[in-house]
Amino acid sequence: MKIEIKMDSSCPEPKIIIVAASMTGEVQEIVKRLSEMSPQVLSGIREEKLEILDPLELIRIYAGGGKIFAVTDKGEYLLRLRLYELEERLDRNSFVRISNSEIINLKKVKNFDLGFSGTICVKFQNGTTTYVSRRYVSKIKQILGV
Repeated sequence: MKIEIKMDSSCPEPKIIIVAASMTGEVQEIVKRLSEMSPQVLSGIREEKLEILDPLELIRIYAGGGKIFAVTDKGEYLLRLRLYELEERLDRNSFVRISNSEIINLKKVKNFDLGFSGTICVKFQNGTTTYVSRRYVSKIKQILGV
């Protein structure tokens, strides 16, 4: 693969052009990675108002009663996206799925209590707790290096 960078003062924002003989796996991977980098807005509804949410402020996202909720220090927001869509949008280095119905922000975790047999208790900095489902315990232990 060759990389060429052209400086053009008439171009107000970066523009990427991929030139290839055919659509290969390598080209598809490049496109996928570039599209993941594009900023995507995350919004939630609270008290009948739509607010833009800063992913850094999210503590946890969970499903309940057929709806998706995001929890921040400011309160709880109703989201219009599915958990798998949120998982794709959020930074994989900060957010991890701990069950079929919950994603947590690792940067908002105070500690993980491994004392429970077969599961892990997650304690957040704001004092709330949740649990890693048995199906996701080995994944979390791998992320934590345990």
